[in-house]
Amino acid sequence: MEHKVLIVDDELSMREFLSVLAKRMNLEFETAENGDTAVEILEQTGAPYSLVITDLSMPGSTNGLEVLKRTKALWPATQVIMITAFATAETAVQAIQAGAYDYITKPFKVDQAKIVIERALEKYALVAENLHLRQELEAKGSQPDIIGESEAMKSIFELVDRVARTKTTILITGESGTGKELIAREIHRRSGVADGPFIPLNCGAIPENLIEAELFGYKKGAFTGAAEDRDGVFEAANGGTVFLDEIGELPQVAQVKLLRVLQEKKIKPVGSPEERSVDTRVVAATNRDLLAEVEAGRFREDLYYRLNIIPIEVPPLRARSGDVRLLLEHYVAKYSEQTGNPIEGIDKEALNLLLSYDYPGNVRELQNIVERAVTLEMGSFVSMRSLPPQLRPDSDSERISLQLTADGVDLEALVEKLERQLIGQALELAEGSKTNAAKLLGLSFRSLRYRIQKYEMDND
Repeated sequence: MEHKVLIVDDELSMREFLSVLAKRMNLEFETAENGDTAVEILEQTGAPYSLVITDLSMPGSTNGLEVLKRTKALWPATQVIMITAFATAETAVQAIQAGAYDYITKPFKVDQAKIVIERALEKYALVAENLHLRQELEAKGSQPDIIGESEAMKSIFELVDRVARTKTTILITGESGTGKELIAREIHRRSGVADGPFIPLNCGAIPENLIEAELFGYKKGAFTGAAEDRDGVFEAANGGTVFLDEIGELPQVAQVKLLRVLQEKKIKPVGSPEERSVDTRVVAATNRDLLAEVEAGRFREDLYYRLNIIPIEVPPLRARSGDVRLLLEHYVAKYSEQTGNPIEGIDKEALNLLLSYDYPGNVRELQNIVERAVTLEMGSFVSMRSLPPQLRPDSDSERISLQLTADGVDLEALVEKLERQLIGQALELAEGSKTNAAKLLGLSFRSLRYRIQKYEMDND
């Protein structure tokens, strides 16, 4: 991505200094000697600037705060860095609260300015990509994959409508594969921070010793391998939404710190003595019974109630079977377009089977079945031959017989075959997520990983 930067400062020496730095960083740039000129440039430009670097205190009717407000009004994704003297540092903090990315206090070093600029540009690229994808979907008239006419889903849609534009923390619960992240994305899409980033984090997929760094970032040298400063998801999602999936997997030490973020809107990166303010909307999700986890002492009660302000429970697909036909039609159309395979629908025999199936993997399993069928189908309609073998009643796929005969059995080989089949099915239902597959099998992550390595299934 090519970045364009606007430098605004009434001091010629500062404009020249920042211009030289922009050249070294291979950035396209423009300068303005005061706020009035900067606003004129912003209003006349045909394409947004990635970054505006502006002095806070400038002569004339337009100071740095006004430049910030006008920039955000014209180009919400554009990042703004404020330059301030020691005497105005308090005002600079107010600028951060008004939407500025960061501020630099005079005098500052080249390396310091460069790091802040690089981070701001990374934030712009992330925000701009989110905005572009959302606009692209709207331009195509695309609808999210949240499909349903059942009373349960209608209630969820109505609740999402009511709470999306608030900044209240939301907890989404439901079995794996029910579409919790889709609900979270829809809440963000309809929110007042829809132009900001949507950053998901799977709390169960991050090693315990790294979860704080992922959440809150870290300073260079904070631990082995921390070669440079890095933002966590809360700062990356500043001005937008962070989606904390599998929140029930969060270690208790991180639970304490997350509670403080929710209460104080401040984070402290690992290795940093200073706190930073963040304005990030939090949506969390879990497939666990968090209240039972609280009673068992594995999840903090105060954090549970802080997260559970607005609960949204997504029902399993078997509890809204009337929505299955709609979902099948939606995904057939979607994957027919994506694959270029012109499928007109599902034939009667296959449809009856798909409507009677109970989908233990919920919507995700249904989606995978349809994608596979549309991809493999040679005719105009999805037929029995393109459905997974385990669904077909006349399947000739290899089955395991548990009937012991006089000839005996090779028990170890039989157990291995059964384990391989169930692990394979679990990984397919969990879309390759070993954490979720382990839950489906009632195993610990470590135990599942051992079996996968034992059976050399990583490349299966």
